[in-house]
Amino acid sequence: MAKLLQYGMVGGGPGSFIGVAHRKAIALGGKAVLVAGCFSSKIEKSLKTAGELGIAEDRTYADFKEMAKAEAGKLDFVTIATPNNTHYACCKAFIEEGINVMCEKPLCFGIDEAEELVALAKEKDVVFGVMYGYTGNAMTKFAKQLIAEGKIGDVINVSAEYPQEWLIDQLDPSTSRTAQMSVWRTDPKVSGISNCVGDIGTHIENTVAYVTGLHPKRVAAKVDYFGHPLDLNANILVEFNNGASGNFWCSQVAVSHRNGLKLRVYGTKGMLEWHEEDCEYLTFCAKGEAPQKMARNCGYVYGRAAEVAHIPSGHPEGFYEAFSNIYDSFTSTIAKKKAGEPLTEADLDFPTCVDGMLGVKYLHAVIDSGKNDSAWREVK
Repeated sequence: MAKLLQYGMVGGGPGSFIGVAHRKAIALGGKAVLVAGCFSSKIEKSLKTAGELGIAEDRTYADFKEMAKAEAGKLDFVTIATPNNTHYACCKAFIEEGINVMCEKPLCFGIDEAEELVALAKEKDVVFGVMYGYTGNAMTKFAKQLIAEGKIGDVINVSAEYPQEWLIDQLDPSTSRTAQMSVWRTDPKVSGISNCVGDIGTHIENTVAYVTGLHPKRVAAKVDYFGHPLDLNANILVEFNNGASGNFWCSQVAVSHRNGLKLRVYGTKGMLEWHEEDCEYLTFCAKGEAPQKMARNCGYVYGRAAEVAHIPSGHPEGFYEAFSNIYDSFTSTIAKKKAGEPLTEADLDFPTCVDGMLGVKYLHAVIDSGKNDSAWREVK
């Protein structure tokens, strides 16, 4: 029986959504066990979470830098599940101790910070992932495969959106029911230069890049603040590095939408469409033929999409399984590196710090364009 990897977590304390999601996804894969954590900067809260998870007090911390030094040589990896403003410092502290990292997105505040982390990870030879969870869905992987095989021809246009309504009451703060939940995301000191584009808009960029292999070359953006310090809505024109065009829309004030990430990729021979809220399915239409709605884990689905299917078709898979698929590749890479075994394409099928860096560069270009009358800005 293979020995379980040992991991730690920073963040994910009382009331956390994303920290819990990471822990459940890792547990689903069954390749790693949580042994240490700095779940909060307040020791009593960190100890509370540690007690609930069965973590020893002497491996529970209120200072991530102390944790990084104390756990050096003990942890196989650490998961960073904190607000945006601590990502850079947390990642740097653990990478410097030679500990592999999986970080929530966006990777960090600044382009210079992102480039520094990428260089440091290479220098220290650590495995460094960034959790863009939707790339773990089976049918985004099938879309990627079909495009790579030329099924829709050359990509000429991408239309993608990610609307939510959860901050709609921010347009009337006097009646806000979401102020407590949204407090850090709408605070520039904690969230950075962006709320909406940084939180969900970067998911559009990364998922499109994963599926198509294309990256934005330049953008022109109309970014809406509605009197708030950070954005709540953005419409973005995109020119990709192959010359194709695209339009992205992200919003957290779109009434009736919960988590509406949608991709439509148009090529010279056909199109593909995927909806996160209906993530079991991928629509494919070849030129001159009727659209086909293909379901996860059916006989016609092959390659990586078939490999990452956990249960039979018709039994829904979703958010946790997508995260787990990413962790499966991430942990396999760590385990094989430790054993000196060669890595496969499947092992490396997870978003890396380079993807995180590209997301930061995209974010800065969008916000810069929005602040300059929607002028075109290079993504560099």
